[in-house]
Amino acid sequence: MSKDDVQSHLDKGMYGTPLVNPEEQHKYLGTFRERCYLSMTIAEMKDPTNKEKFIEEIEKQPDATILLNGETPIAIQNQYIQLATKNNIRFTVVNDFVSDAPDSIGLLLAAKQAVNEPVIDVEEKYPKEEKKEKEEPETKKKSLWDRLF
Repeated sequence: MSKDDVQSHLDKGMYGTPLVNPEEQHKYLGTFRERCYLSMTIAEMKDPTNKEKFIEEIEKQPDATILLNGETPIAIQNQYIQLATKNNIRFTVVNDFVSDAPDSIGLLLAAKQAVNEPVIDVEEKYPKEEKKEKEEPETKKKSLWDRLF
């Protein structure tokens, strides 16, 4: 063995196997972006309409795995864990390289191989329908003559 091989072997033993795209894996809870069907931030997980859209997505993808951010509040985690067990979907709570910031990823629906979904954010994939406000008929301004009589 050459000196480089020995050093490489020692590095793998001390630090583990080097990761491919470690920043991407840290952002997407240990997986790659191309494996994701749907993502939700911690703030989005609190919205009941997003929860309904998540249920629709797990019905479409029964072989997917749910990755939960371990820093998500326990009450929210429990809701999604119950959904996973109810629908017989595998889930994993990830505690490495996660954050509890509201804009950090709180939940991912991911596959074992690449699926290359163009849009994975729940609010972009399922935009909320705008409530159409009733259009009020425009009231004509009364002329001076009409106001006097």
